[in-house]
Amino acid sequence: MTPRKLLIKLGGTLLDAPDSRLRLAREIAAAAAQRDIRIVVVHGGGKQMTRFLAERGVESRFVNGLRVTTPEVIDAVLKVFAGSVNSELVAAFRAAGARPVGLSGLDAGLVDAELLNPDLGAVGKPVRSDAHLLDLLTTESYLPIVACVAGDDLGNVYNVNADQMAVACAVSFQAESLVFLTDVEGVRDKEGAICSTLTCDQSRQLIQDGVATGGMQAKLEAAMDALGKGVHQVRIAPGALTGLVHLLLSDQPVGTLLVP
Repeated sequence: MTPRKLLIKLGGTLLDAPDSRLRLAREIAAAAAQRDIRIVVVHGGGKQMTRFLAERGVESRFVNGLRVTTPEVIDAVLKVFAGSVNSELVAAFRAAGARPVGLSGLDAGLVDAELLNPDLGAVGKPVRSDAHLLDLLTTESYLPIVACVAGDDLGNVYNVNADQMAVACAVSFQAESLVFLTDVEGVRDKEGAICSTLTCDQSRQLIQDGVATGGMQAKLEAAMDALGKGVHQVRIAPGALTGLVHLLLSDQPVGTLLVP
């Protein structure tokens, strides 16, 4: 039987609080222990990054939700995303009994990027992903934990939006499902109700009508990109819900399911 491939993106306060980090690590580790499932985890860490910079007197500036990345900030990106946040997650997964391997897009050309906009500094747009390393690791029951840092073959380092990083990895890994675990319950319609299912057309309409803005707009755009590149389904789900990973794997209706 061909194993199911699942990519899970973690972000927000889920990464910041040790209790939620450990709970999710246990749930994901239990799922990854099943023979017929291969899982890759991609993470951000924006809250930790903002705090790290503030402690050093560096103001965080954003343009359209993307952090302006000066040389000072790219140094922090490596220290925080690929350093402390990645290591804390690896430690949590070790405690949960998994065999985690901490990575970033720099490793073995996992994700290459190019400059998105010179005005944003070293913010990268993923242009290539080679999932060979992810396949090698997951085939041997290791659990890749990927930080949202990318590079190129000239040795440049880029700060990449974690949602876009997750899409790049999911597409090259040929994941059938991409799950964004977030601080919210799902995507809301204009009446404020959670949408159980959304098509790409409905997602575009929510953005056009100004209902989905900011971080949710970015997630919907990333989801549509993934669906357009061969990922079968994308789910935006509440990471705070205990037992969530089991519900996801048993195809229970939770959060918002996005389909082509």
